[in-house]
Amino acid sequence: MKPKAVAVPRVGFVSLGCPKALVDSEQILTQLRAEGYAVAPTYAGADLVVVNTCGFIDAAVAESLDAIGEALAENGKVIVTGCLGAKDGGAFVKAAHPRVLAVTGPHAAPEVMAAVHAHLPKPHDPFSDLVPPQGIKLTPKHYAYLKISEGCNHRCTFCIIPAMRGDLVSRPIGEVMIEAENLLKAGVRELLVISQDTSAYGVDVRYRTGFWRGRPLKTRMTELVAALGTLAAEYGAWVRLHYVYPYPHVDAVIALMADGHVLPYLDVPFQHASPRILRLMKRPANAEGTLRRIHAWRAMRPDLVIRSTFIVGFPGETEREFDELLTFLQEAQLDRVGCFAYSPVDGAAANQLPDPVPDAVKEERRARFMAAQAVISARRLRGKVGARLTVLVDGHQGTVAIARSAADAPEIDGVVRVAKGGQLEVGRFAQVTVTGASEHDLRARIAI
Repeated sequence: MKPKAVAVPRVGFVSLGCPKALVDSEQILTQLRAEGYAVAPTYAGADLVVVNTCGFIDAAVAESLDAIGEALAENGKVIVTGCLGAKDGGAFVKAAHPRVLAVTGPHAAPEVMAAVHAHLPKPHDPFSDLVPPQGIKLTPKHYAYLKISEGCNHRCTFCIIPAMRGDLVSRPIGEVMIEAENLLKAGVRELLVISQDTSAYGVDVRYRTGFWRGRPLKTRMTELVAALGTLAAEYGAWVRLHYVYPYPHVDAVIALMADGHVLPYLDVPFQHASPRILRLMKRPANAEGTLRRIHAWRAMRPDLVIRSTFIVGFPGETEREFDELLTFLQEAQLDRVGCFAYSPVDGAAANQLPDPVPDAVKEERRARFMAAQAVISARRLRGKVGARLTVLVDGHQGTVAIARSAADAPEIDGVVRVAKGGQLEVGRFAQVTVTGASEHDLRARIAI
């Protein structure tokens, strides 16, 4: 007699928010698969749904609440996790959606799994599929985010991340390196290093010595980047650094960008340039020192690409202080820039500051800022016309290959559109010659 087939429990998953939240989702999905659960692609095919939320700004809160409501309407059994789940200890979500089965905060895979076990017990199945060493990923196969720490020690007045994710907790360096190696073995060709403050990696453990491949390695940004560069060279891959605060030791990291595996690219969240506004934000308030550091970095690596984000319309920002920001932008000549009009975040200290900037003024300043940056970006990209570049192919639009150069992080920067590139394989590197440029993107042909 054949044994009776046991239905495999199926979990739907909705992942919202930043790359750090995406890594949390990947960890939960990996554990679900390891325990024999299947991942359902639709609400109707799921036994329950997990929604990983974002709660950083009002728009993200609204999006998360809408996603929870949709999952409840379409499925009825919903577990909530992520940053919004940490608000008021879960009471905020429960008040909006009292039918949810459970609410947890961010970086809470064990708590999520406990809730799944309580509401959807998995059958005993000794023949469950084994999870691949690199885990379950939500990114394309050829790039992946590598999260090196949780939390943040900064207390920026516009941010509530420390209240949601806690103080800095660095992952053991050996664990990070093993994950990186497993990803590269699985075919990943770009590792995007992320955290709340990559430059502070290891501060919380006083740069404790760990081990990788049987040799000692300090838990510190410089040693980590050097090791990742060595590993990437073995596999012919890229390492890209995000959320890098401009501490002095970053100078040593610039020197590690010589062989092309640690990319000459830094994502540095400057946020503003006016000393008074930076103090109100509780950010480093030395714009002149920041400019000197940028010029020093570019003297070391003329091809260095710097991306950053800024906030305009912060409470109390005057027209003169906004002009200071525009002057900084002209002097810094940053390659990639994002700009946000200040939005109050529930629970942020900045909400108590006087002299809020009217919404219309905030939007007008944001538009002026981005118009100024568009001119800078277009000029810097025009300087690449005629150059030969290595690009990583992400996909195709008809006969055009959509690729990225060392200057382009996925989803937030520009792309390189390669004419007659239909034969270029996704996930592989190619050599191209730049033939044209716009404000944000490049046009190219396959190099002869």
